[in-house]
Amino acid sequence: MAFHELLAKVAKGPKASKDLTWEECRQVMKALVEGEATPAQIGAFLIAMRFKTESVTELAALTAAARHYVPPLAVSRELALVDVPTYAGKQDTFHAIVAAAIVASAAGAAVLMHGYDGVPGRPGAAGVLKALGISVDGDPKQVADEVNRKGFAYLDIGLYHPPVYRFLELRQELGVRNVFHPIARLLNPARAPVQIVGLTHPPYFEKTAEALRMLGTARALIVRGVEGDPELSASMATRALELRDERITPLAVAPKDFGLGFVPSREMAGFPPDQRDKEAELLRLILQNRVQGGPKDWVLMNAAMLLYASGKGSSLSASFPAVRATLEGGAAARKLDELAKQPVTA
Repeated sequence: MAFHELLAKVAKGPKASKDLTWEECRQVMKALVEGEATPAQIGAFLIAMRFKTESVTELAALTAAARHYVPPLAVSRELALVDVPTYAGKQDTFHAIVAAAIVASAAGAAVLMHGYDGVPGRPGAAGVLKALGISVDGDPKQVADEVNRKGFAYLDIGLYHPPVYRFLELRQELGVRNVFHPIARLLNPARAPVQIVGLTHPPYFEKTAEALRMLGTARALIVRGVEGDPELSASMATRALELRDERITPLAVAPKDFGLGFVPSREMAGFPPDQRDKEAELLRLILQNRVQGGPKDWVLMNAAMLLYASGKGSSLSASFPAVRATLEGGAAARKLDELAKQPVTA
């Protein structure tokens, strides 16, 4: 089927539009990635899908087709690896997931964080990681090596999957997100057995869980994350879905599940885009156990979520003492020092 026919199928309006089949999604991705579609067709398709919204099959099929264009990272299957996509950027809160991932890594999980730092006015995780001294511009082989050796790394989506990056960048021209934003979250560059996906848009909640199940994901947590990042909130209960053994279970996760009280939202507050060094310093102090109260509790809640997802903890609540001991015993600070040491190149 020619691309203009596929475009017409999804663009006929709210009553006449139809969902694409799995094979049609493969054809669409081929046309988009390989340059068969014209710029006008690309823009029209992305906007048409924005209005129609993707079906579960479309979301799964387009993600599978995008994965086909780049090989997965060569990360050891022996690692308790968790895939953590960070594509939303932050405006009001600090990147708790960054510190949480370092704590969880020190506690025995392995974390591959990947993301995109191009959302206007919403700095992503890369900037604060860089300010902490952690590499954010390694190529896929270097990133895989870092995960294998140290249990944590960040992968820039532009260096891993340039076509997906190009379509994410179209947000600057189109003014709105497009289907490649959820695709990027589901890419799972290392094909980790566990994915944690943060969302804010309610229509994508169950849809994402169903799409991951269709893709054969063994285990996932889909969370109504803080500002769209894969973070549990410390100031309210967080809605979540757990996919495990093809079964989807709804959850409501609150600080009391970890033996904590609710944290005032002001203690989760972030920094302006031009103050990433200050945010990095806050995360460094938390990891050195030099900050108590709300910020520390928020980081530990999310570290417990990552440790549980990795399979190193039997439940969310049972994972909390391990990450607290990791932080308070100095292992998290040592992990930060290890991650900040850049590899020696010949």
